[in-house]
Amino acid sequence: MSSAASKAVVFAYSNVGDRCLRVLQAGGVDVRLVVTHRDQPGEALWFARVADTAAELGLPFVYTEDLSLEALTAAVAAVQPDFAFSFYYRNMIPLSLLAAAGRGAFNLHGSYLPHFRGRAPTNWAVLKGATETGATLHEMAAKPDAGAIVDQAAVPILPDDTAQQVFDKVCVAAELVLWRSLPGLIDGSAPRQVNDIAAGSYYGRRTPEDGRLDFSRPAAEVYNLIRAVAPPYPGAFTELQGKKLIVAEARRTSGEPLPPGLHVSNGRMLAACADGGLIHLRQLLCDGVPLTAAELSALLSSPSPHP
Repeated sequence: MSSAASKAVVFAYSNVGDRCLRVLQAGGVDVRLVVTHRDQPGEALWFARVADTAAELGLPFVYTEDLSLEALTAAVAAVQPDFAFSFYYRNMIPLSLLAAAGRGAFNLHGSYLPHFRGRAPTNWAVLKGATETGATLHEMAAKPDAGAIVDQAAVPILPDDTAQQVFDKVCVAAELVLWRSLPGLIDGSAPRQVNDIAAGSYYGRRTPEDGRLDFSRPAAEVYNLIRAVAPPYPGAFTELQGKKLIVAEARRTSGEPLPPGLHVSNGRMLAACADGGLIHLRQLLCDGVPLTAAELSALLSSPSPHP
């Protein structure tokens, strides 16, 4: 794969950013500038830091959250890039920056477009009970994840997969898609497929509060939420006796019907849902420490604290 003449500016973050940056270098692309995010205060760094990747590969990088900065615009223009790439960068890239890329600007999105456009695509796919997602390389446009599709690859979402397990598959799919697309991008033969966003879906940013459990919902819905935000994400949670309990690991199970809520039965911690479905809470965290069935039983039997 010969691409010595191809220069690129890369906006990247997280594991997809790490792997795709390595693909570009392995493919001979001359990455002249990497733009990434600073670590957020209190953020659990379970993923690769693109700044570390750039430093390891000897690539110049800058931190910024504001893509309208004149200094950044000037730095990108100075590179005169053939390509601009976005690999899990968190912010929309202004058209003024994209226009600097003479041969195109492309984003690697973590879903099988047009489905699950927008933020946190892997988490939303698990939450909505999808059985498949993927990675898509597409042209960047004014609307998020709306440009023409260059290539994509699907990955399965198994019934008990957590969002992190699915994200790991998406990372591999992203690496594959970019690797096999590079020659066509470089020689100008890469295809363009219509990205029919009207036939897909779009979801916005998620917050930790969105992980609050509601046992009046069906068990399948509750279980999907648990899987979608299980650690290292903030985790699905409920509150008991003034304590926040986070479900770190769970499985669907069967047994005698119980009223909706938390229970301890035969030494197992259970969540009962409105439709009679049960979820075995294999690991329940309180202040970051695993709670035992006996400790949960004691909390359940304690009188409620006075307001």
